[in-house]
Amino acid sequence: MGIHAIRMPDIGEGIAEAEISEWLVQPGDVLREDDPMVAVMTDKATVEIPCPVTGTVIWQAGQPGDVIAVGAELVRLEVDGPGNVADDAPPAEPSRQAETAPPDPEPAEAKAEAAAEQPAPKPAARPAAAPLRPEGERPIASPAVRARAREAGVDLRLLRGSGPAGRIGHDDLDAFIASGGIPAPSGPQADTGIKEIRVIGLRRKIAERMEAANRVPQITIVEEVDATALEDLRARMNAQGKGARLTLLPFIARAIVRALHDQPLLNAHYDAEAGLIRRFGGVHLGIAAQTPQGLMVPVVRHAEALDLRGLAAEIARLGAAAKEGTAKRDELAGSTITITSLGPLGAIASTPILNVPEVAIVGVNRLAVRPHWNGAAFEPRKMMNLSCSFDHRVIDGWDAAVFVARLKELLETPALIFVEG
Repeated sequence: MGIHAIRMPDIGEGIAEAEISEWLVQPGDVLREDDPMVAVMTDKATVEIPCPVTGTVIWQAGQPGDVIAVGAELVRLEVDGPGNVADDAPPAEPSRQAETAPPDPEPAEAKAEAAAEQPAPKPAARPAAAPLRPEGERPIASPAVRARAREAGVDLRLLRGSGPAGRIGHDDLDAFIASGGIPAPSGPQADTGIKEIRVIGLRRKIAERMEAANRVPQITIVEEVDATALEDLRARMNAQGKGARLTLLPFIARAIVRALHDQPLLNAHYDAEAGLIRRFGGVHLGIAAQTPQGLMVPVVRHAEALDLRGLAAEIARLGAAAKEGTAKRDELAGSTITITSLGPLGAIASTPILNVPEVAIVGVNRLAVRPHWNGAAFEPRKMMNLSCSFDHRVIDGWDAAVFVARLKELLETPALIFVEG
């Protein structure tokens, strides 16, 4: 038998390390070639790493949340044959761990002996407590409960019963005795529990990106849009029964493509360190999606080359893949501008946070029927607000306002969305 060390593979260009997301095996498990061993996270994509040989797991590098460098030891297996490392070679340490408990400086045997030498602790004295009832008020309890209380030396005036009219039962007496003589609390109680939750995996990636975005000076513009005509068009197209049901998102995506044709500088990344704006010809549209794992942004590539039905199909496909955890790494990176929407929960307005290094993001708020002044009277219209944020380092307020105004025009007159040129 020999020991075979499996190292963190190179799982993508420019990836130097990966975070352990979930162990799919445990020490003692027998693995066959190509069995999945561990799921690791890079950026916002989770990748399963398969086992290259057959053997029994004898060691793992770290816990979920630990970060392992490419090339560092990940798993050790006991295999038939000589293996690839010496039996007595110590496993390499993970490159970085989120938290590691310090080793116990004392062997277990020494601690057991020290504990045996210590005298048994004396029972704690019962704390004194003031009666819950004024002098002369008789507690309500059965003769059996009173007899038990006398034998235990318990003053029933210190108890507040849980029965009708404060009647003290055997359970109340047991709880009082078990508490060391402290009166059982009554009514609503404060919850003093504290649970510590490690921020790992996708949640840590989101936190890092939000922290980076917080360093960017942003300007947010909120504009009201009359979507009545757009909703009428959408209803008629859905009634035709051709293709998948259309939501608002593909219409908004199409409007963004048209608006970027007039203002291509907003379809860009800003590299502050290099002092460069990278303006893209193709519109790679990020669609912020809430998933069981957290917020992900699958990317509709070359949205400018897709028609309305094509956009709808691709948005639906990518959204389903993100929620099911099957989206590929290249489907979760490379967006040039992003749409974020909470649908019916979208409130009246929001302040979207840039998906850096992008310089613009379009937030879609809740659609609702509101009274709208048409110049002569109020009439019910289907209204929604757009909340758009911009990187104010490279996008001036005027250019941001022109972009939002163009989106409003396209959505309020949806025929313009389909006009080329």
